[in-house]
Amino acid sequence: MSGVLSGKIGLVTGAGQGIGRAIAVEMARQGASAVAVADRTAETAAETADLVRAAGAEAEVIVCDLRVRDDIARMVTRTAERFGGLDVLVNNAGVIETAFTTAPDRGVDALPEEVWDAVYEVNLKAVWLATKLAAPYLRRSRRGPAIVNTASVSGLTGFPNAPAYGVTKAGVIHLTKVTAVDLAPVRCNCFCPGVIDTPLAQDHFAAAKDRDAMERELTAPQLVERLGRPEEVARLACFLASDDAAFITGSSYVIDGGALAWLGARD
Repeated sequence: MSGVLSGKIGLVTGAGQGIGRAIAVEMARQGASAVAVADRTAETAAETADLVRAAGAEAEVIVCDLRVRDDIARMVTRTAERFGGLDVLVNNAGVIETAFTTAPDRGVDALPEEVWDAVYEVNLKAVWLATKLAAPYLRRSRRGPAIVNTASVSGLTGFPNAPAYGVTKAGVIHLTKVTAVDLAPVRCNCFCPGVIDTPLAQDHFAAAKDRDAMERELTAPQLVERLGRPEEVARLACFLASDDAAFITGSSYVIDGGALAWLGARD
């Protein structure tokens, strides 16, 4: 299959659902020869792998807890050994504070230390470790090696009740820059999504007292009056991974429906 990722071997973390699943499938649609589907949950990873195969690429399911260094090391080596190398690493997996606490007050002065540590380990430390461990394989690649990191608009501006998430995503943005410097000519870029229609977002809406009001509140700052779609984010991620972006590195791209373009909110 031809496409902007023709013949490339990719590894996507957090690929069991949402943006990660969309990226893995889009990589196959764009011509990748193989995609390693990494996730904590075997069942959802297997579902994504089936979609990847249906889209024309080989797939390998890798169950990985990104808070465990040995799991990350195994994820990288298994990908390279199974497919004969690695060309594209997509550090997509991420968590928010509510994955570890149900406390209504998650502000900077109330968040439990163990929750901070858990979010940091997945959102930032694991991104660094996966990059570090993948670097030798990426440096050996002759197919336009690239790293694409999932950051967030929360890394560019403050939001209440999410200090660890925002700080770690800001860290991902800066880690992207220093990775581009240290690993050149391996390219590294990141994207910063806003409100995207993922299972995580739907769970957040469902937990609100008024689901529709919560969705309206979160999308009100956007100039595009709807939730973003995972497939839209996936196309951006695959562009950044492709040779079409060969002169782009160390950069971050906002995909938020225009929310950060102004200081307003729609009525």
